[in-house]
Amino acid sequence: MDLLTTLANFPNVAPLAGVERAWTWSQGPVLHFAGAVTADGRRLLQTNQRGRRDEKLARAVLAFARQHEESLLGEGRPIAAVGGFSAPGYDFDAVAATAPEVHGHHRTRNPDLTAVTYIVFPAFDTEVSGRESLEEAQARYQKMLSPAEIDREAVPFLKMRFDNPRTGGGSTNPGRALAHPRMLRQEIPQLEGTPGGFVEGENRTGKVWRVSWDQGWVLRVAEQERRGLSLDEVLDFADATLRGCRPLEDPEGS
Repeated sequence: MDLLTTLANFPNVAPLAGVERAWTWSQGPVLHFAGAVTADGRRLLQTNQRGRRDEKLARAVLAFARQHEESLLGEGRPIAAVGGFSAPGYDFDAVAATAPEVHGHHRTRNPDLTAVTYIVFPAFDTEVSGRESLEEAQARYQKMLSPAEIDREAVPFLKMRFDNPRTGGGSTNPGRALAHPRMLRQEIPQLEGTPGGFVEGENRTGKVWRVSWDQGWVLRVAEQERRGLSLDEVLDFADATLRGCRPLEDPEGS
């Protein structure tokens, strides 16, 4: 497949100013796309926007992705991210990339193009661990991150499991599974007064911690245990670990 010819024949296509071998195109008034070929000319870096269009942001994302092609694409991970990105007017601090088997774009009209397309999007450093399985990467991209929404808020990476004998709620999977951060604030308070229950979380760096109730809140990180915490302190700890902060003077770091 001649990638440059394929791109040049897209509907409503136009060169993207400021980026070599890059174009913009649209599908109706809602879906907007921009793409640039990689240095070797064999792959497409594509960024998508739904609703509000910002060509400057698209240009910044593609330029950054070009600079970091090897880190984003070279290791064969289904999803990867590189920090250090910035764009005026936005809080994004990373750019992420998803492999063809994750996003599936173009598979209906041009499946050959799917195989060489990597979707890149503005992201937050807390959102991608780099250790995701293919299924986890698909879940993050397709259901959790809303990567085409340029006004979106961060959705930090979280894997969790929990069990609550009082409410009957709990995980059905054998280990920790991807979850939305709001699940922590939903499930942790439910443990109060429930010995034997727990909520266990894992952030993007692989840090694991557990909250339980034993005549008060118990927070366990690695081999260290803390008691006498308030519910607000426990919830603040959970939030901080997902943001990559170092909570409660945690000696293990986050």
